[in-house]
Amino acid sequence: MSLYKDGLKKFPDYESFKSVQIITPSKKGMVGTREINKMIQNLVNPEASSKNEKVSGGNIFREGDSIMQMKNNYDIEWEQSGELGNGIFNGEMGKVTNISNITETIEADFDGKIAKYSFQEIDQIELSYAITVHKSQGSEFDVVILPVVRSAPMLLTRNLLYTAITRAKKLLIIVGSRDVINFMINNTDAKVRNTGLEFKLSEI
Repeated sequence: MSLYKDGLKKFPDYESFKSVQIITPSKKGMVGTREINKMIQNLVNPEASSKNEKVSGGNIFREGDSIMQMKNNYDIEWEQSGELGNGIFNGEMGKVTNISNITETIEADFDGKIAKYSFQEIDQIELSYAITVHKSQGSEFDVVILPVVRSAPMLLTRNLLYTAITRAKKLLIIVGSRDVINFMINNTDAKVRNTGLEFKLSEI
């Protein structure tokens, strides 16, 4: 995990890296998002008396943490440069800027949009130092760190590998076994899909 914090400094273009993202196939396991997020949080944003934090459902949210919105919220209000609006949507990434135990709110900055969550709404966000390949779809990052280890074959597919590596704009770092990578390349995940579409079309 030191690669995330200091290891990139050896690369010539280090100063140009604006976004570094860990992408992993699964939420579960030692290299799943849950465990990696805890490790990275402790590494780059450790507990400090100067930072407020909120514990919820086994997760710790701390001022300065990177977070992701996990479902569409059309009603939450935000402010950006004096303009008001509504809606933070599934997959948007931001940073916790303030946690108030008095007002029981978490304030977050989503690329300039400042939104406030009540403590009852915390289940809508997760730490995002590491995200799943599924959640990374549609996004790009200067640097992608991709850990690959043996896990369920359904998570080790060619399509998933392709999606992960194409999220990187400048640098891709794969950490893991060459055997697993070869397995993913060869695992085309050909599934038989049952559908009633043809029957419905024939009735029209």
